[in-house]
Amino acid sequence: MRFRSSMVAVVGALTLVVTLPTSAGAATGEFSYKYTGLNGQPQEARLFDPPGRECIDLPEVADPGSSSPAHSPRNDTDATAGVFTEPGCKGDYFSLRPFGGQGSERLKLRSVIFS
Repeated sequence: MRFRSSMVAVVGALTLVVTLPTSAGAATGEFSYKYTGLNGQPQEARLFDPPGRECIDLPEVADPGSSSPAHSPRNDTDATAGVFTEPGCKGDYFSLRPFGGQGSERLKLRSVIFS
């Protein structure tokens, strides 16, 4: 009887641990990209320690009707960055490795997600 009670307690504890939510975590480091500002001049923006596993629309270029896409991304975070041609992490996709992955001016993006 004692063994059965111990097993029930162990199984209950394991079930509780397995069902606890895990945090999404954040990518540590900096992600940068270039875009054309409202004045027509080149600009550069950065995301510092962005959240992980959450789609981020790049605010300067999120509206395809009023802006050109960003370009030349550089991923200096510790996570893989998936960049997308459309807001909402839709459209064509390209992956940038952690710690220095980058794309040229030809790589267009409007949103990003970090693994």
